[in-house]
Order: sequence, then C-alpha cells, then structure tokens
Amino acid sequence: MDQTTESNATLIEEGSAFLHWTEESRSVASRETERFDVVVIGGGQAGLSVGYYLKKRGASFVILDANERVGDSWRRRWDSLRLFTTARYDGLVGMPFPAPPHTFPTKDEMADYLEAYARRFALPVRNGVRVERLSREGERYVIEAGGGRRFEAPQVVVAMSNYQKGRVPAFAGQLDRGIVQLHSSEYRNPSQLHKGGVLVVGAGNSGAEIALEAARRLPGSPVWLAGRDPGHVPIRIDSRATQRFLAPLLFRGVFHRVLTLDTPLGRKVRPAAISKGTLLIRLKPEDLAAAGIQRVPRVTGVCDGKPLLANGRVLDVENVIWAIGFDPGFSWIDLPVLDRDSEPKQVRGIVESQPGLYFVGVHFLYAMSSSMIHGVARDAKYVADAIARRLREISARTANRPGPAQRSLSELANPETARL
Repeated sequence: MDQTTESNATLIEEGSAFLHWTEESRSVASRETERFDVVVIGGGQAGLSVGYYLKKRGASFVILDANERVGDSWRRRWDSLRLFTTARYDGLVGMPFPAPPHTFPTKDEMADYLEAYARRFALPVRNGVRVERLSREGERYVIEAGGGRRFEAPQVVVAMSNYQKGRVPAFAGQLDRGIVQLHSSEYRNPSQLHKGGVLVVGAGNSGAEIALEAARRLPGSPVWLAGRDPGHVPIRIDSRATQRFLAPLLFRGVFHRVLTLDTPLGRKVRPAAISKGTLLIRLKPEDLAAAGIQRVPRVTGVCDGKPLLANGRVLDVENVIWAIGFDPGFSWIDLPVLDRDSEPKQVRGIVESQPGLYFVGVHFLYAMSSSMIHGVARDAKYVADAIARRLREISARTANRPGPAQRSLSELANPETARL
C-alpha cells in the first residue's frame, strides 16, 4: 500500500489539475486549441500509469498537472511521512522502486521516483497547467486551463484521487481564534503547533501517525485522538516475517483479488471502506496508548470556543489538526457525471453516460487496492484497453475523411501498434 487519505486511510496522493472556473475562463474566442486523441488530467501515479499504457499503444496524448514538478503532491505531505507499504509494492508498471524491497520509502523518495518514472518513459507531462473546467462540445471534450489554454480530445481520463479538498467541519470557525487549526494536508511537523494540548480529529492512518509524532516530539503536551476506531491490521506490517510471508497475502491477495467489485465480500466492504476508512496499517492501539495518546469520541461542535465531544466533554486544547478526510473536489467537471455525494458515476473507471470519459485513481474504483500504488496499474490498463477500442472505432468512422487530425487514430487501428 502506500499513502494516506486521512480518515479514509490510504494512499492516495494523486497529481492535481483543477481550480474553480470563472466567467473569464469561459471566454474562448481568442484561445489557441491543442487537440489530442486523449487528455489525461492529473500527473500522479494514476495519470503516469495511464500514460505508460497509452505510450505503448502509440496514442497522441498529453498529461496535464497543476504542480510545478511531477511528484509535488507527495513532497507537500508532512515531513516524517513514510509509505505504508514497502518498496516491493511501491513501483509502477515497468519500473521497480529503487530501494531495498523490505524498506518503507519516504514521501520525498516517492516523489523523486514518480519524476524519474515520467522521465524514463518520456511521458508528455505538462506541469503548471491547472484545469479549470471540463465540458463537452458534440463528440469532443473541452478542457479549459489557466492562462487561456484550451485542449480538445474525444477521450479524457480524470486521473486524480477523489480526495482533493481538505474537509473541515463548518463549526471549526467557532473555535477560539487562539487555537491553531490545520488540516492534515497542511501539517508538516510539530513546530507549527503551540505549546499545550493537541487534538487530532480523525483516527485513520494519517491522524494516528500525526498524533503519535506530536506525542513523541511535544513532551508534556497532552494529545487526544478523536473519532471512531477504524480497526487495524492484526499483524506487525514492518516485521521481516510479515514482509516475507503475510504481506503478499494481504496486499496482492486480500486487497487486490478478494476485496473487489466482483466478489460478494468486496461489494459488502466497499461502502464501509469509503465512508469509515481503511484499517490502520502500521500502528496498533497499544502503540498509541504507550505514547500516552488518549482516545476520545468524535467532535460534534464547539462550547465556549473549545472542542465539544459526543459525550459532552469539552477539551481545553491549544491545537486542532483535522484529519477527517477530503471532499471529492470535482466541481470543475461541468458534466452530469457525479452522484449526490459528488462521487463519479462509473463502472471500473468507465463513465457509461459520457462515452470517452474515464476515471482512474478513485478510492475502491474496482478493488481495495485501486488507490494503492501497487494496484493502480490494473485499473489503468483496463481504461487504456477501453480507450484503444474507442479510438479504433473513431478511426473506422472517419476512414473516408482522412486528414492530419486523424493520423494518430489511423495508426491505432493497426493491431501491431495497439498491442501492449
């Protein structure tokens, strides 16, 4: 596995490429349009994996990413973050992670790996391109980005996690102004905190790890961890015996093959995995207790400027770190493809109501491993297969009207070119 999505636990640090679009950005009269067979939005592990397969097929495509460098989404995480999976499971398709297989890479090592991956396979990543709007005109999708840039393609892959905007409750604004408030995505290290009590809200992987760091590096400051217990993996994931025998069973077996949309157990687990979060991977309840971290019920509001718990207790704290997850952040998609919870309506990444539109990197897209580094390749390949089929269909329909714009589509109609 790999990363963390706050209370939703695991692994999802995708490249981002969005911003709220404005009326000004809707004016396209003076824009120069670039056209491709496929536009991939997001240059994290999901987008790069899709790019790997599109490159194999010879498609004309571009990967748009808002970050200045590939991997910056990882570089911005808290300083001490290490992946929750060992290097053995942290490589993308075609390139193993360059570290001893039983070590846990740092977030900066992961960022540098993604940058090296894009460079090795010469993937066409456009950094610093922030997508503001995705819409459709006829059979082509229109992508509007900052600086008046505009892209068109018959197929688009949204290769971003559905955890883009840090979630903070509305009542957070009622807390005393003297209390330091940070979302877990803003937290870097304990130097950001005031002396005194620390409340971490959200007991998933991110919240638990941050609480443990605060307890260890702020001696004398009480630390509370609020929220329901997501459960934990009943093994020591960092032991050599586990890595040799049980980790493959857990990551390649349970998360990748058992907990999928094709199994009754996977379909049963999926709603809870999305709403409640993934099990604690590296930490155990006894680790938190040994560090002096106090478990408390969820935070329900504010009383006299201080956090109010579900049991009526009011905590006197100087710091609050919100680790309660993310909102989907797909408001820039100007198409009817989101459900009431702003989650994409798709089947294994394919949006059936909008032919040519796909999602990759979404939590539990097909399996528990979908948002994990070792599991994203399968989803990327599945979507790339669908893209290639549709490109051949488009090429067949336009065969009687050849032109420069169809050149790459015609090439994809060649089975030798399309073969992976």
